[in-house]
Amino acid sequence: MSNFRILLIILLAVGALPWLINTQAERANAQVGKPNLIFIIADDLGYGDLGCYGQKLIQTPNIDRMAAEGMKFTQFYAGSPVCAPSRSVLMTGKHTGHTSVRGNAGHAEAHIQSLRKEDRTIAHIFRDAGYVTAQFGKWGLGEIGSTGHPNIMGFDYFFGYLNQSHAHNYFPSFLIRNSERVPLRNVPEREDKERGDGWARVKVDYSHDVIVEESFRWLERNRDRPFFLYLPVTIPHANNEAARGTGDGQETPDYGIYNDKPWRNPDKGQAAMITRLDRDVGRILAKLKEYGIDRNTLVIFTSDNGPHQEGGNDPELFDANGPLRGLKRALYDGGIRVPFIVRWPGRVKAGSVSDHIGYFGDVFATVCELTDQPVPKGLDSISFLPTLLGKSRDQKQHEYLYWEFYEQGGRQAVRFGNWKAIRQPIFTGKVELYDLSKDLGETTDVADAHPDIVAKAVAMMEKAHVPDPAWKVRR
Repeated sequence: MSNFRILLIILLAVGALPWLINTQAERANAQVGKPNLIFIIADDLGYGDLGCYGQKLIQTPNIDRMAAEGMKFTQFYAGSPVCAPSRSVLMTGKHTGHTSVRGNAGHAEAHIQSLRKEDRTIAHIFRDAGYVTAQFGKWGLGEIGSTGHPNIMGFDYFFGYLNQSHAHNYFPSFLIRNSERVPLRNVPEREDKERGDGWARVKVDYSHDVIVEESFRWLERNRDRPFFLYLPVTIPHANNEAARGTGDGQETPDYGIYNDKPWRNPDKGQAAMITRLDRDVGRILAKLKEYGIDRNTLVIFTSDNGPHQEGGNDPELFDANGPLRGLKRALYDGGIRVPFIVRWPGRVKAGSVSDHIGYFGDVFATVCELTDQPVPKGLDSISFLPTLLGKSRDQKQHEYLYWEFYEQGGRQAVRFGNWKAIRQPIFTGKVELYDLSKDLGETTDVADAHPDIVAKAVAMMEKAHVPDPAWKVRR
């Protein structure tokens, strides 16, 4: 054999080595039969805030590519129109008529905004299946020493914010690792020493960046094990305290590509935050390919509720709720219908779009099916795995989806088929009825024309609501 042929064989072998290593890693995971899950939740991101859902002004190329490489849902709903109960629904697989945390309780009643010792979460399910589990970002379902702390609720590792008011602060003086404070280099202008809410005078460490980098380090350490990585980021939620103090709550290190736009600063900040999140979604997808685990990892991207108007930004500028009516705190679809994208190369058909009607509570049953475990009794959860795998004939459907909300006098909503009913005030108010197949924007109340459908909706609301003495209607 000539020296040239020997050299050619060596070069080909060396060039194939990275491919071989990656392929072997993917085969190892595939043989175990345990797909990984990365679940990313944006905070207060609207149905219309992404390019793949019609956004024209804010650039989200990586999330748009994720949709092009996976499945985009058009009728998927959050658990609630505000953060804590929405996350409780996600974690427990129970709607807000049953789940433990049904509202944002506030500082005075922080104890009721905690998952209870009898609650089981999707993190428990993953851990029972032999997965390593971690959360990075905003929890909102239990403080240090409470029964709802993430380390008690199935997460081996936690880094970020435990309570939502702390999570408003993008330049805080500390974050939490498990149950310990991790100091940051920011200097507060005003900050509650216990809770951490406020805003900074000297801004050095942007919390979103710190949290994402920590998640990347964890992913690198655990990439060879089956894992569940829960990434509930805080972007683009407003810093409500800064908004009240300075008039601009959309905190970001810079405005990036939006710096020279003829917009108000809060609007520049809103757009920059969303594009910053998009950048990090792209980095996550790139790391999965680098580690050779791309084809064995589901990545889900969504939002915890509809878009906000709390940081001084104008949601009308960006058409944040798209064709839908209402914002955060509304039970019109603009407050609860959210972007929901699933990417799983080789398993979920690229470029597919699903009109399956599902909600956050369905993640629980889906995780059970993914990990080959039984669904616990008493849940309001149906697996959407058949839809993901292109087996629509096998997809079960809900009789109805249900929400209840305790702020602003309270309200209830139920969706069944194409019908959507809303009752406000909660329990006693007049019922509005909309046919979403003809009236996506919920502009025309047809309740008077369909008393039989209204009666059916009220019966569903009565059936779905189980009273909990911890949760009372607030004005």
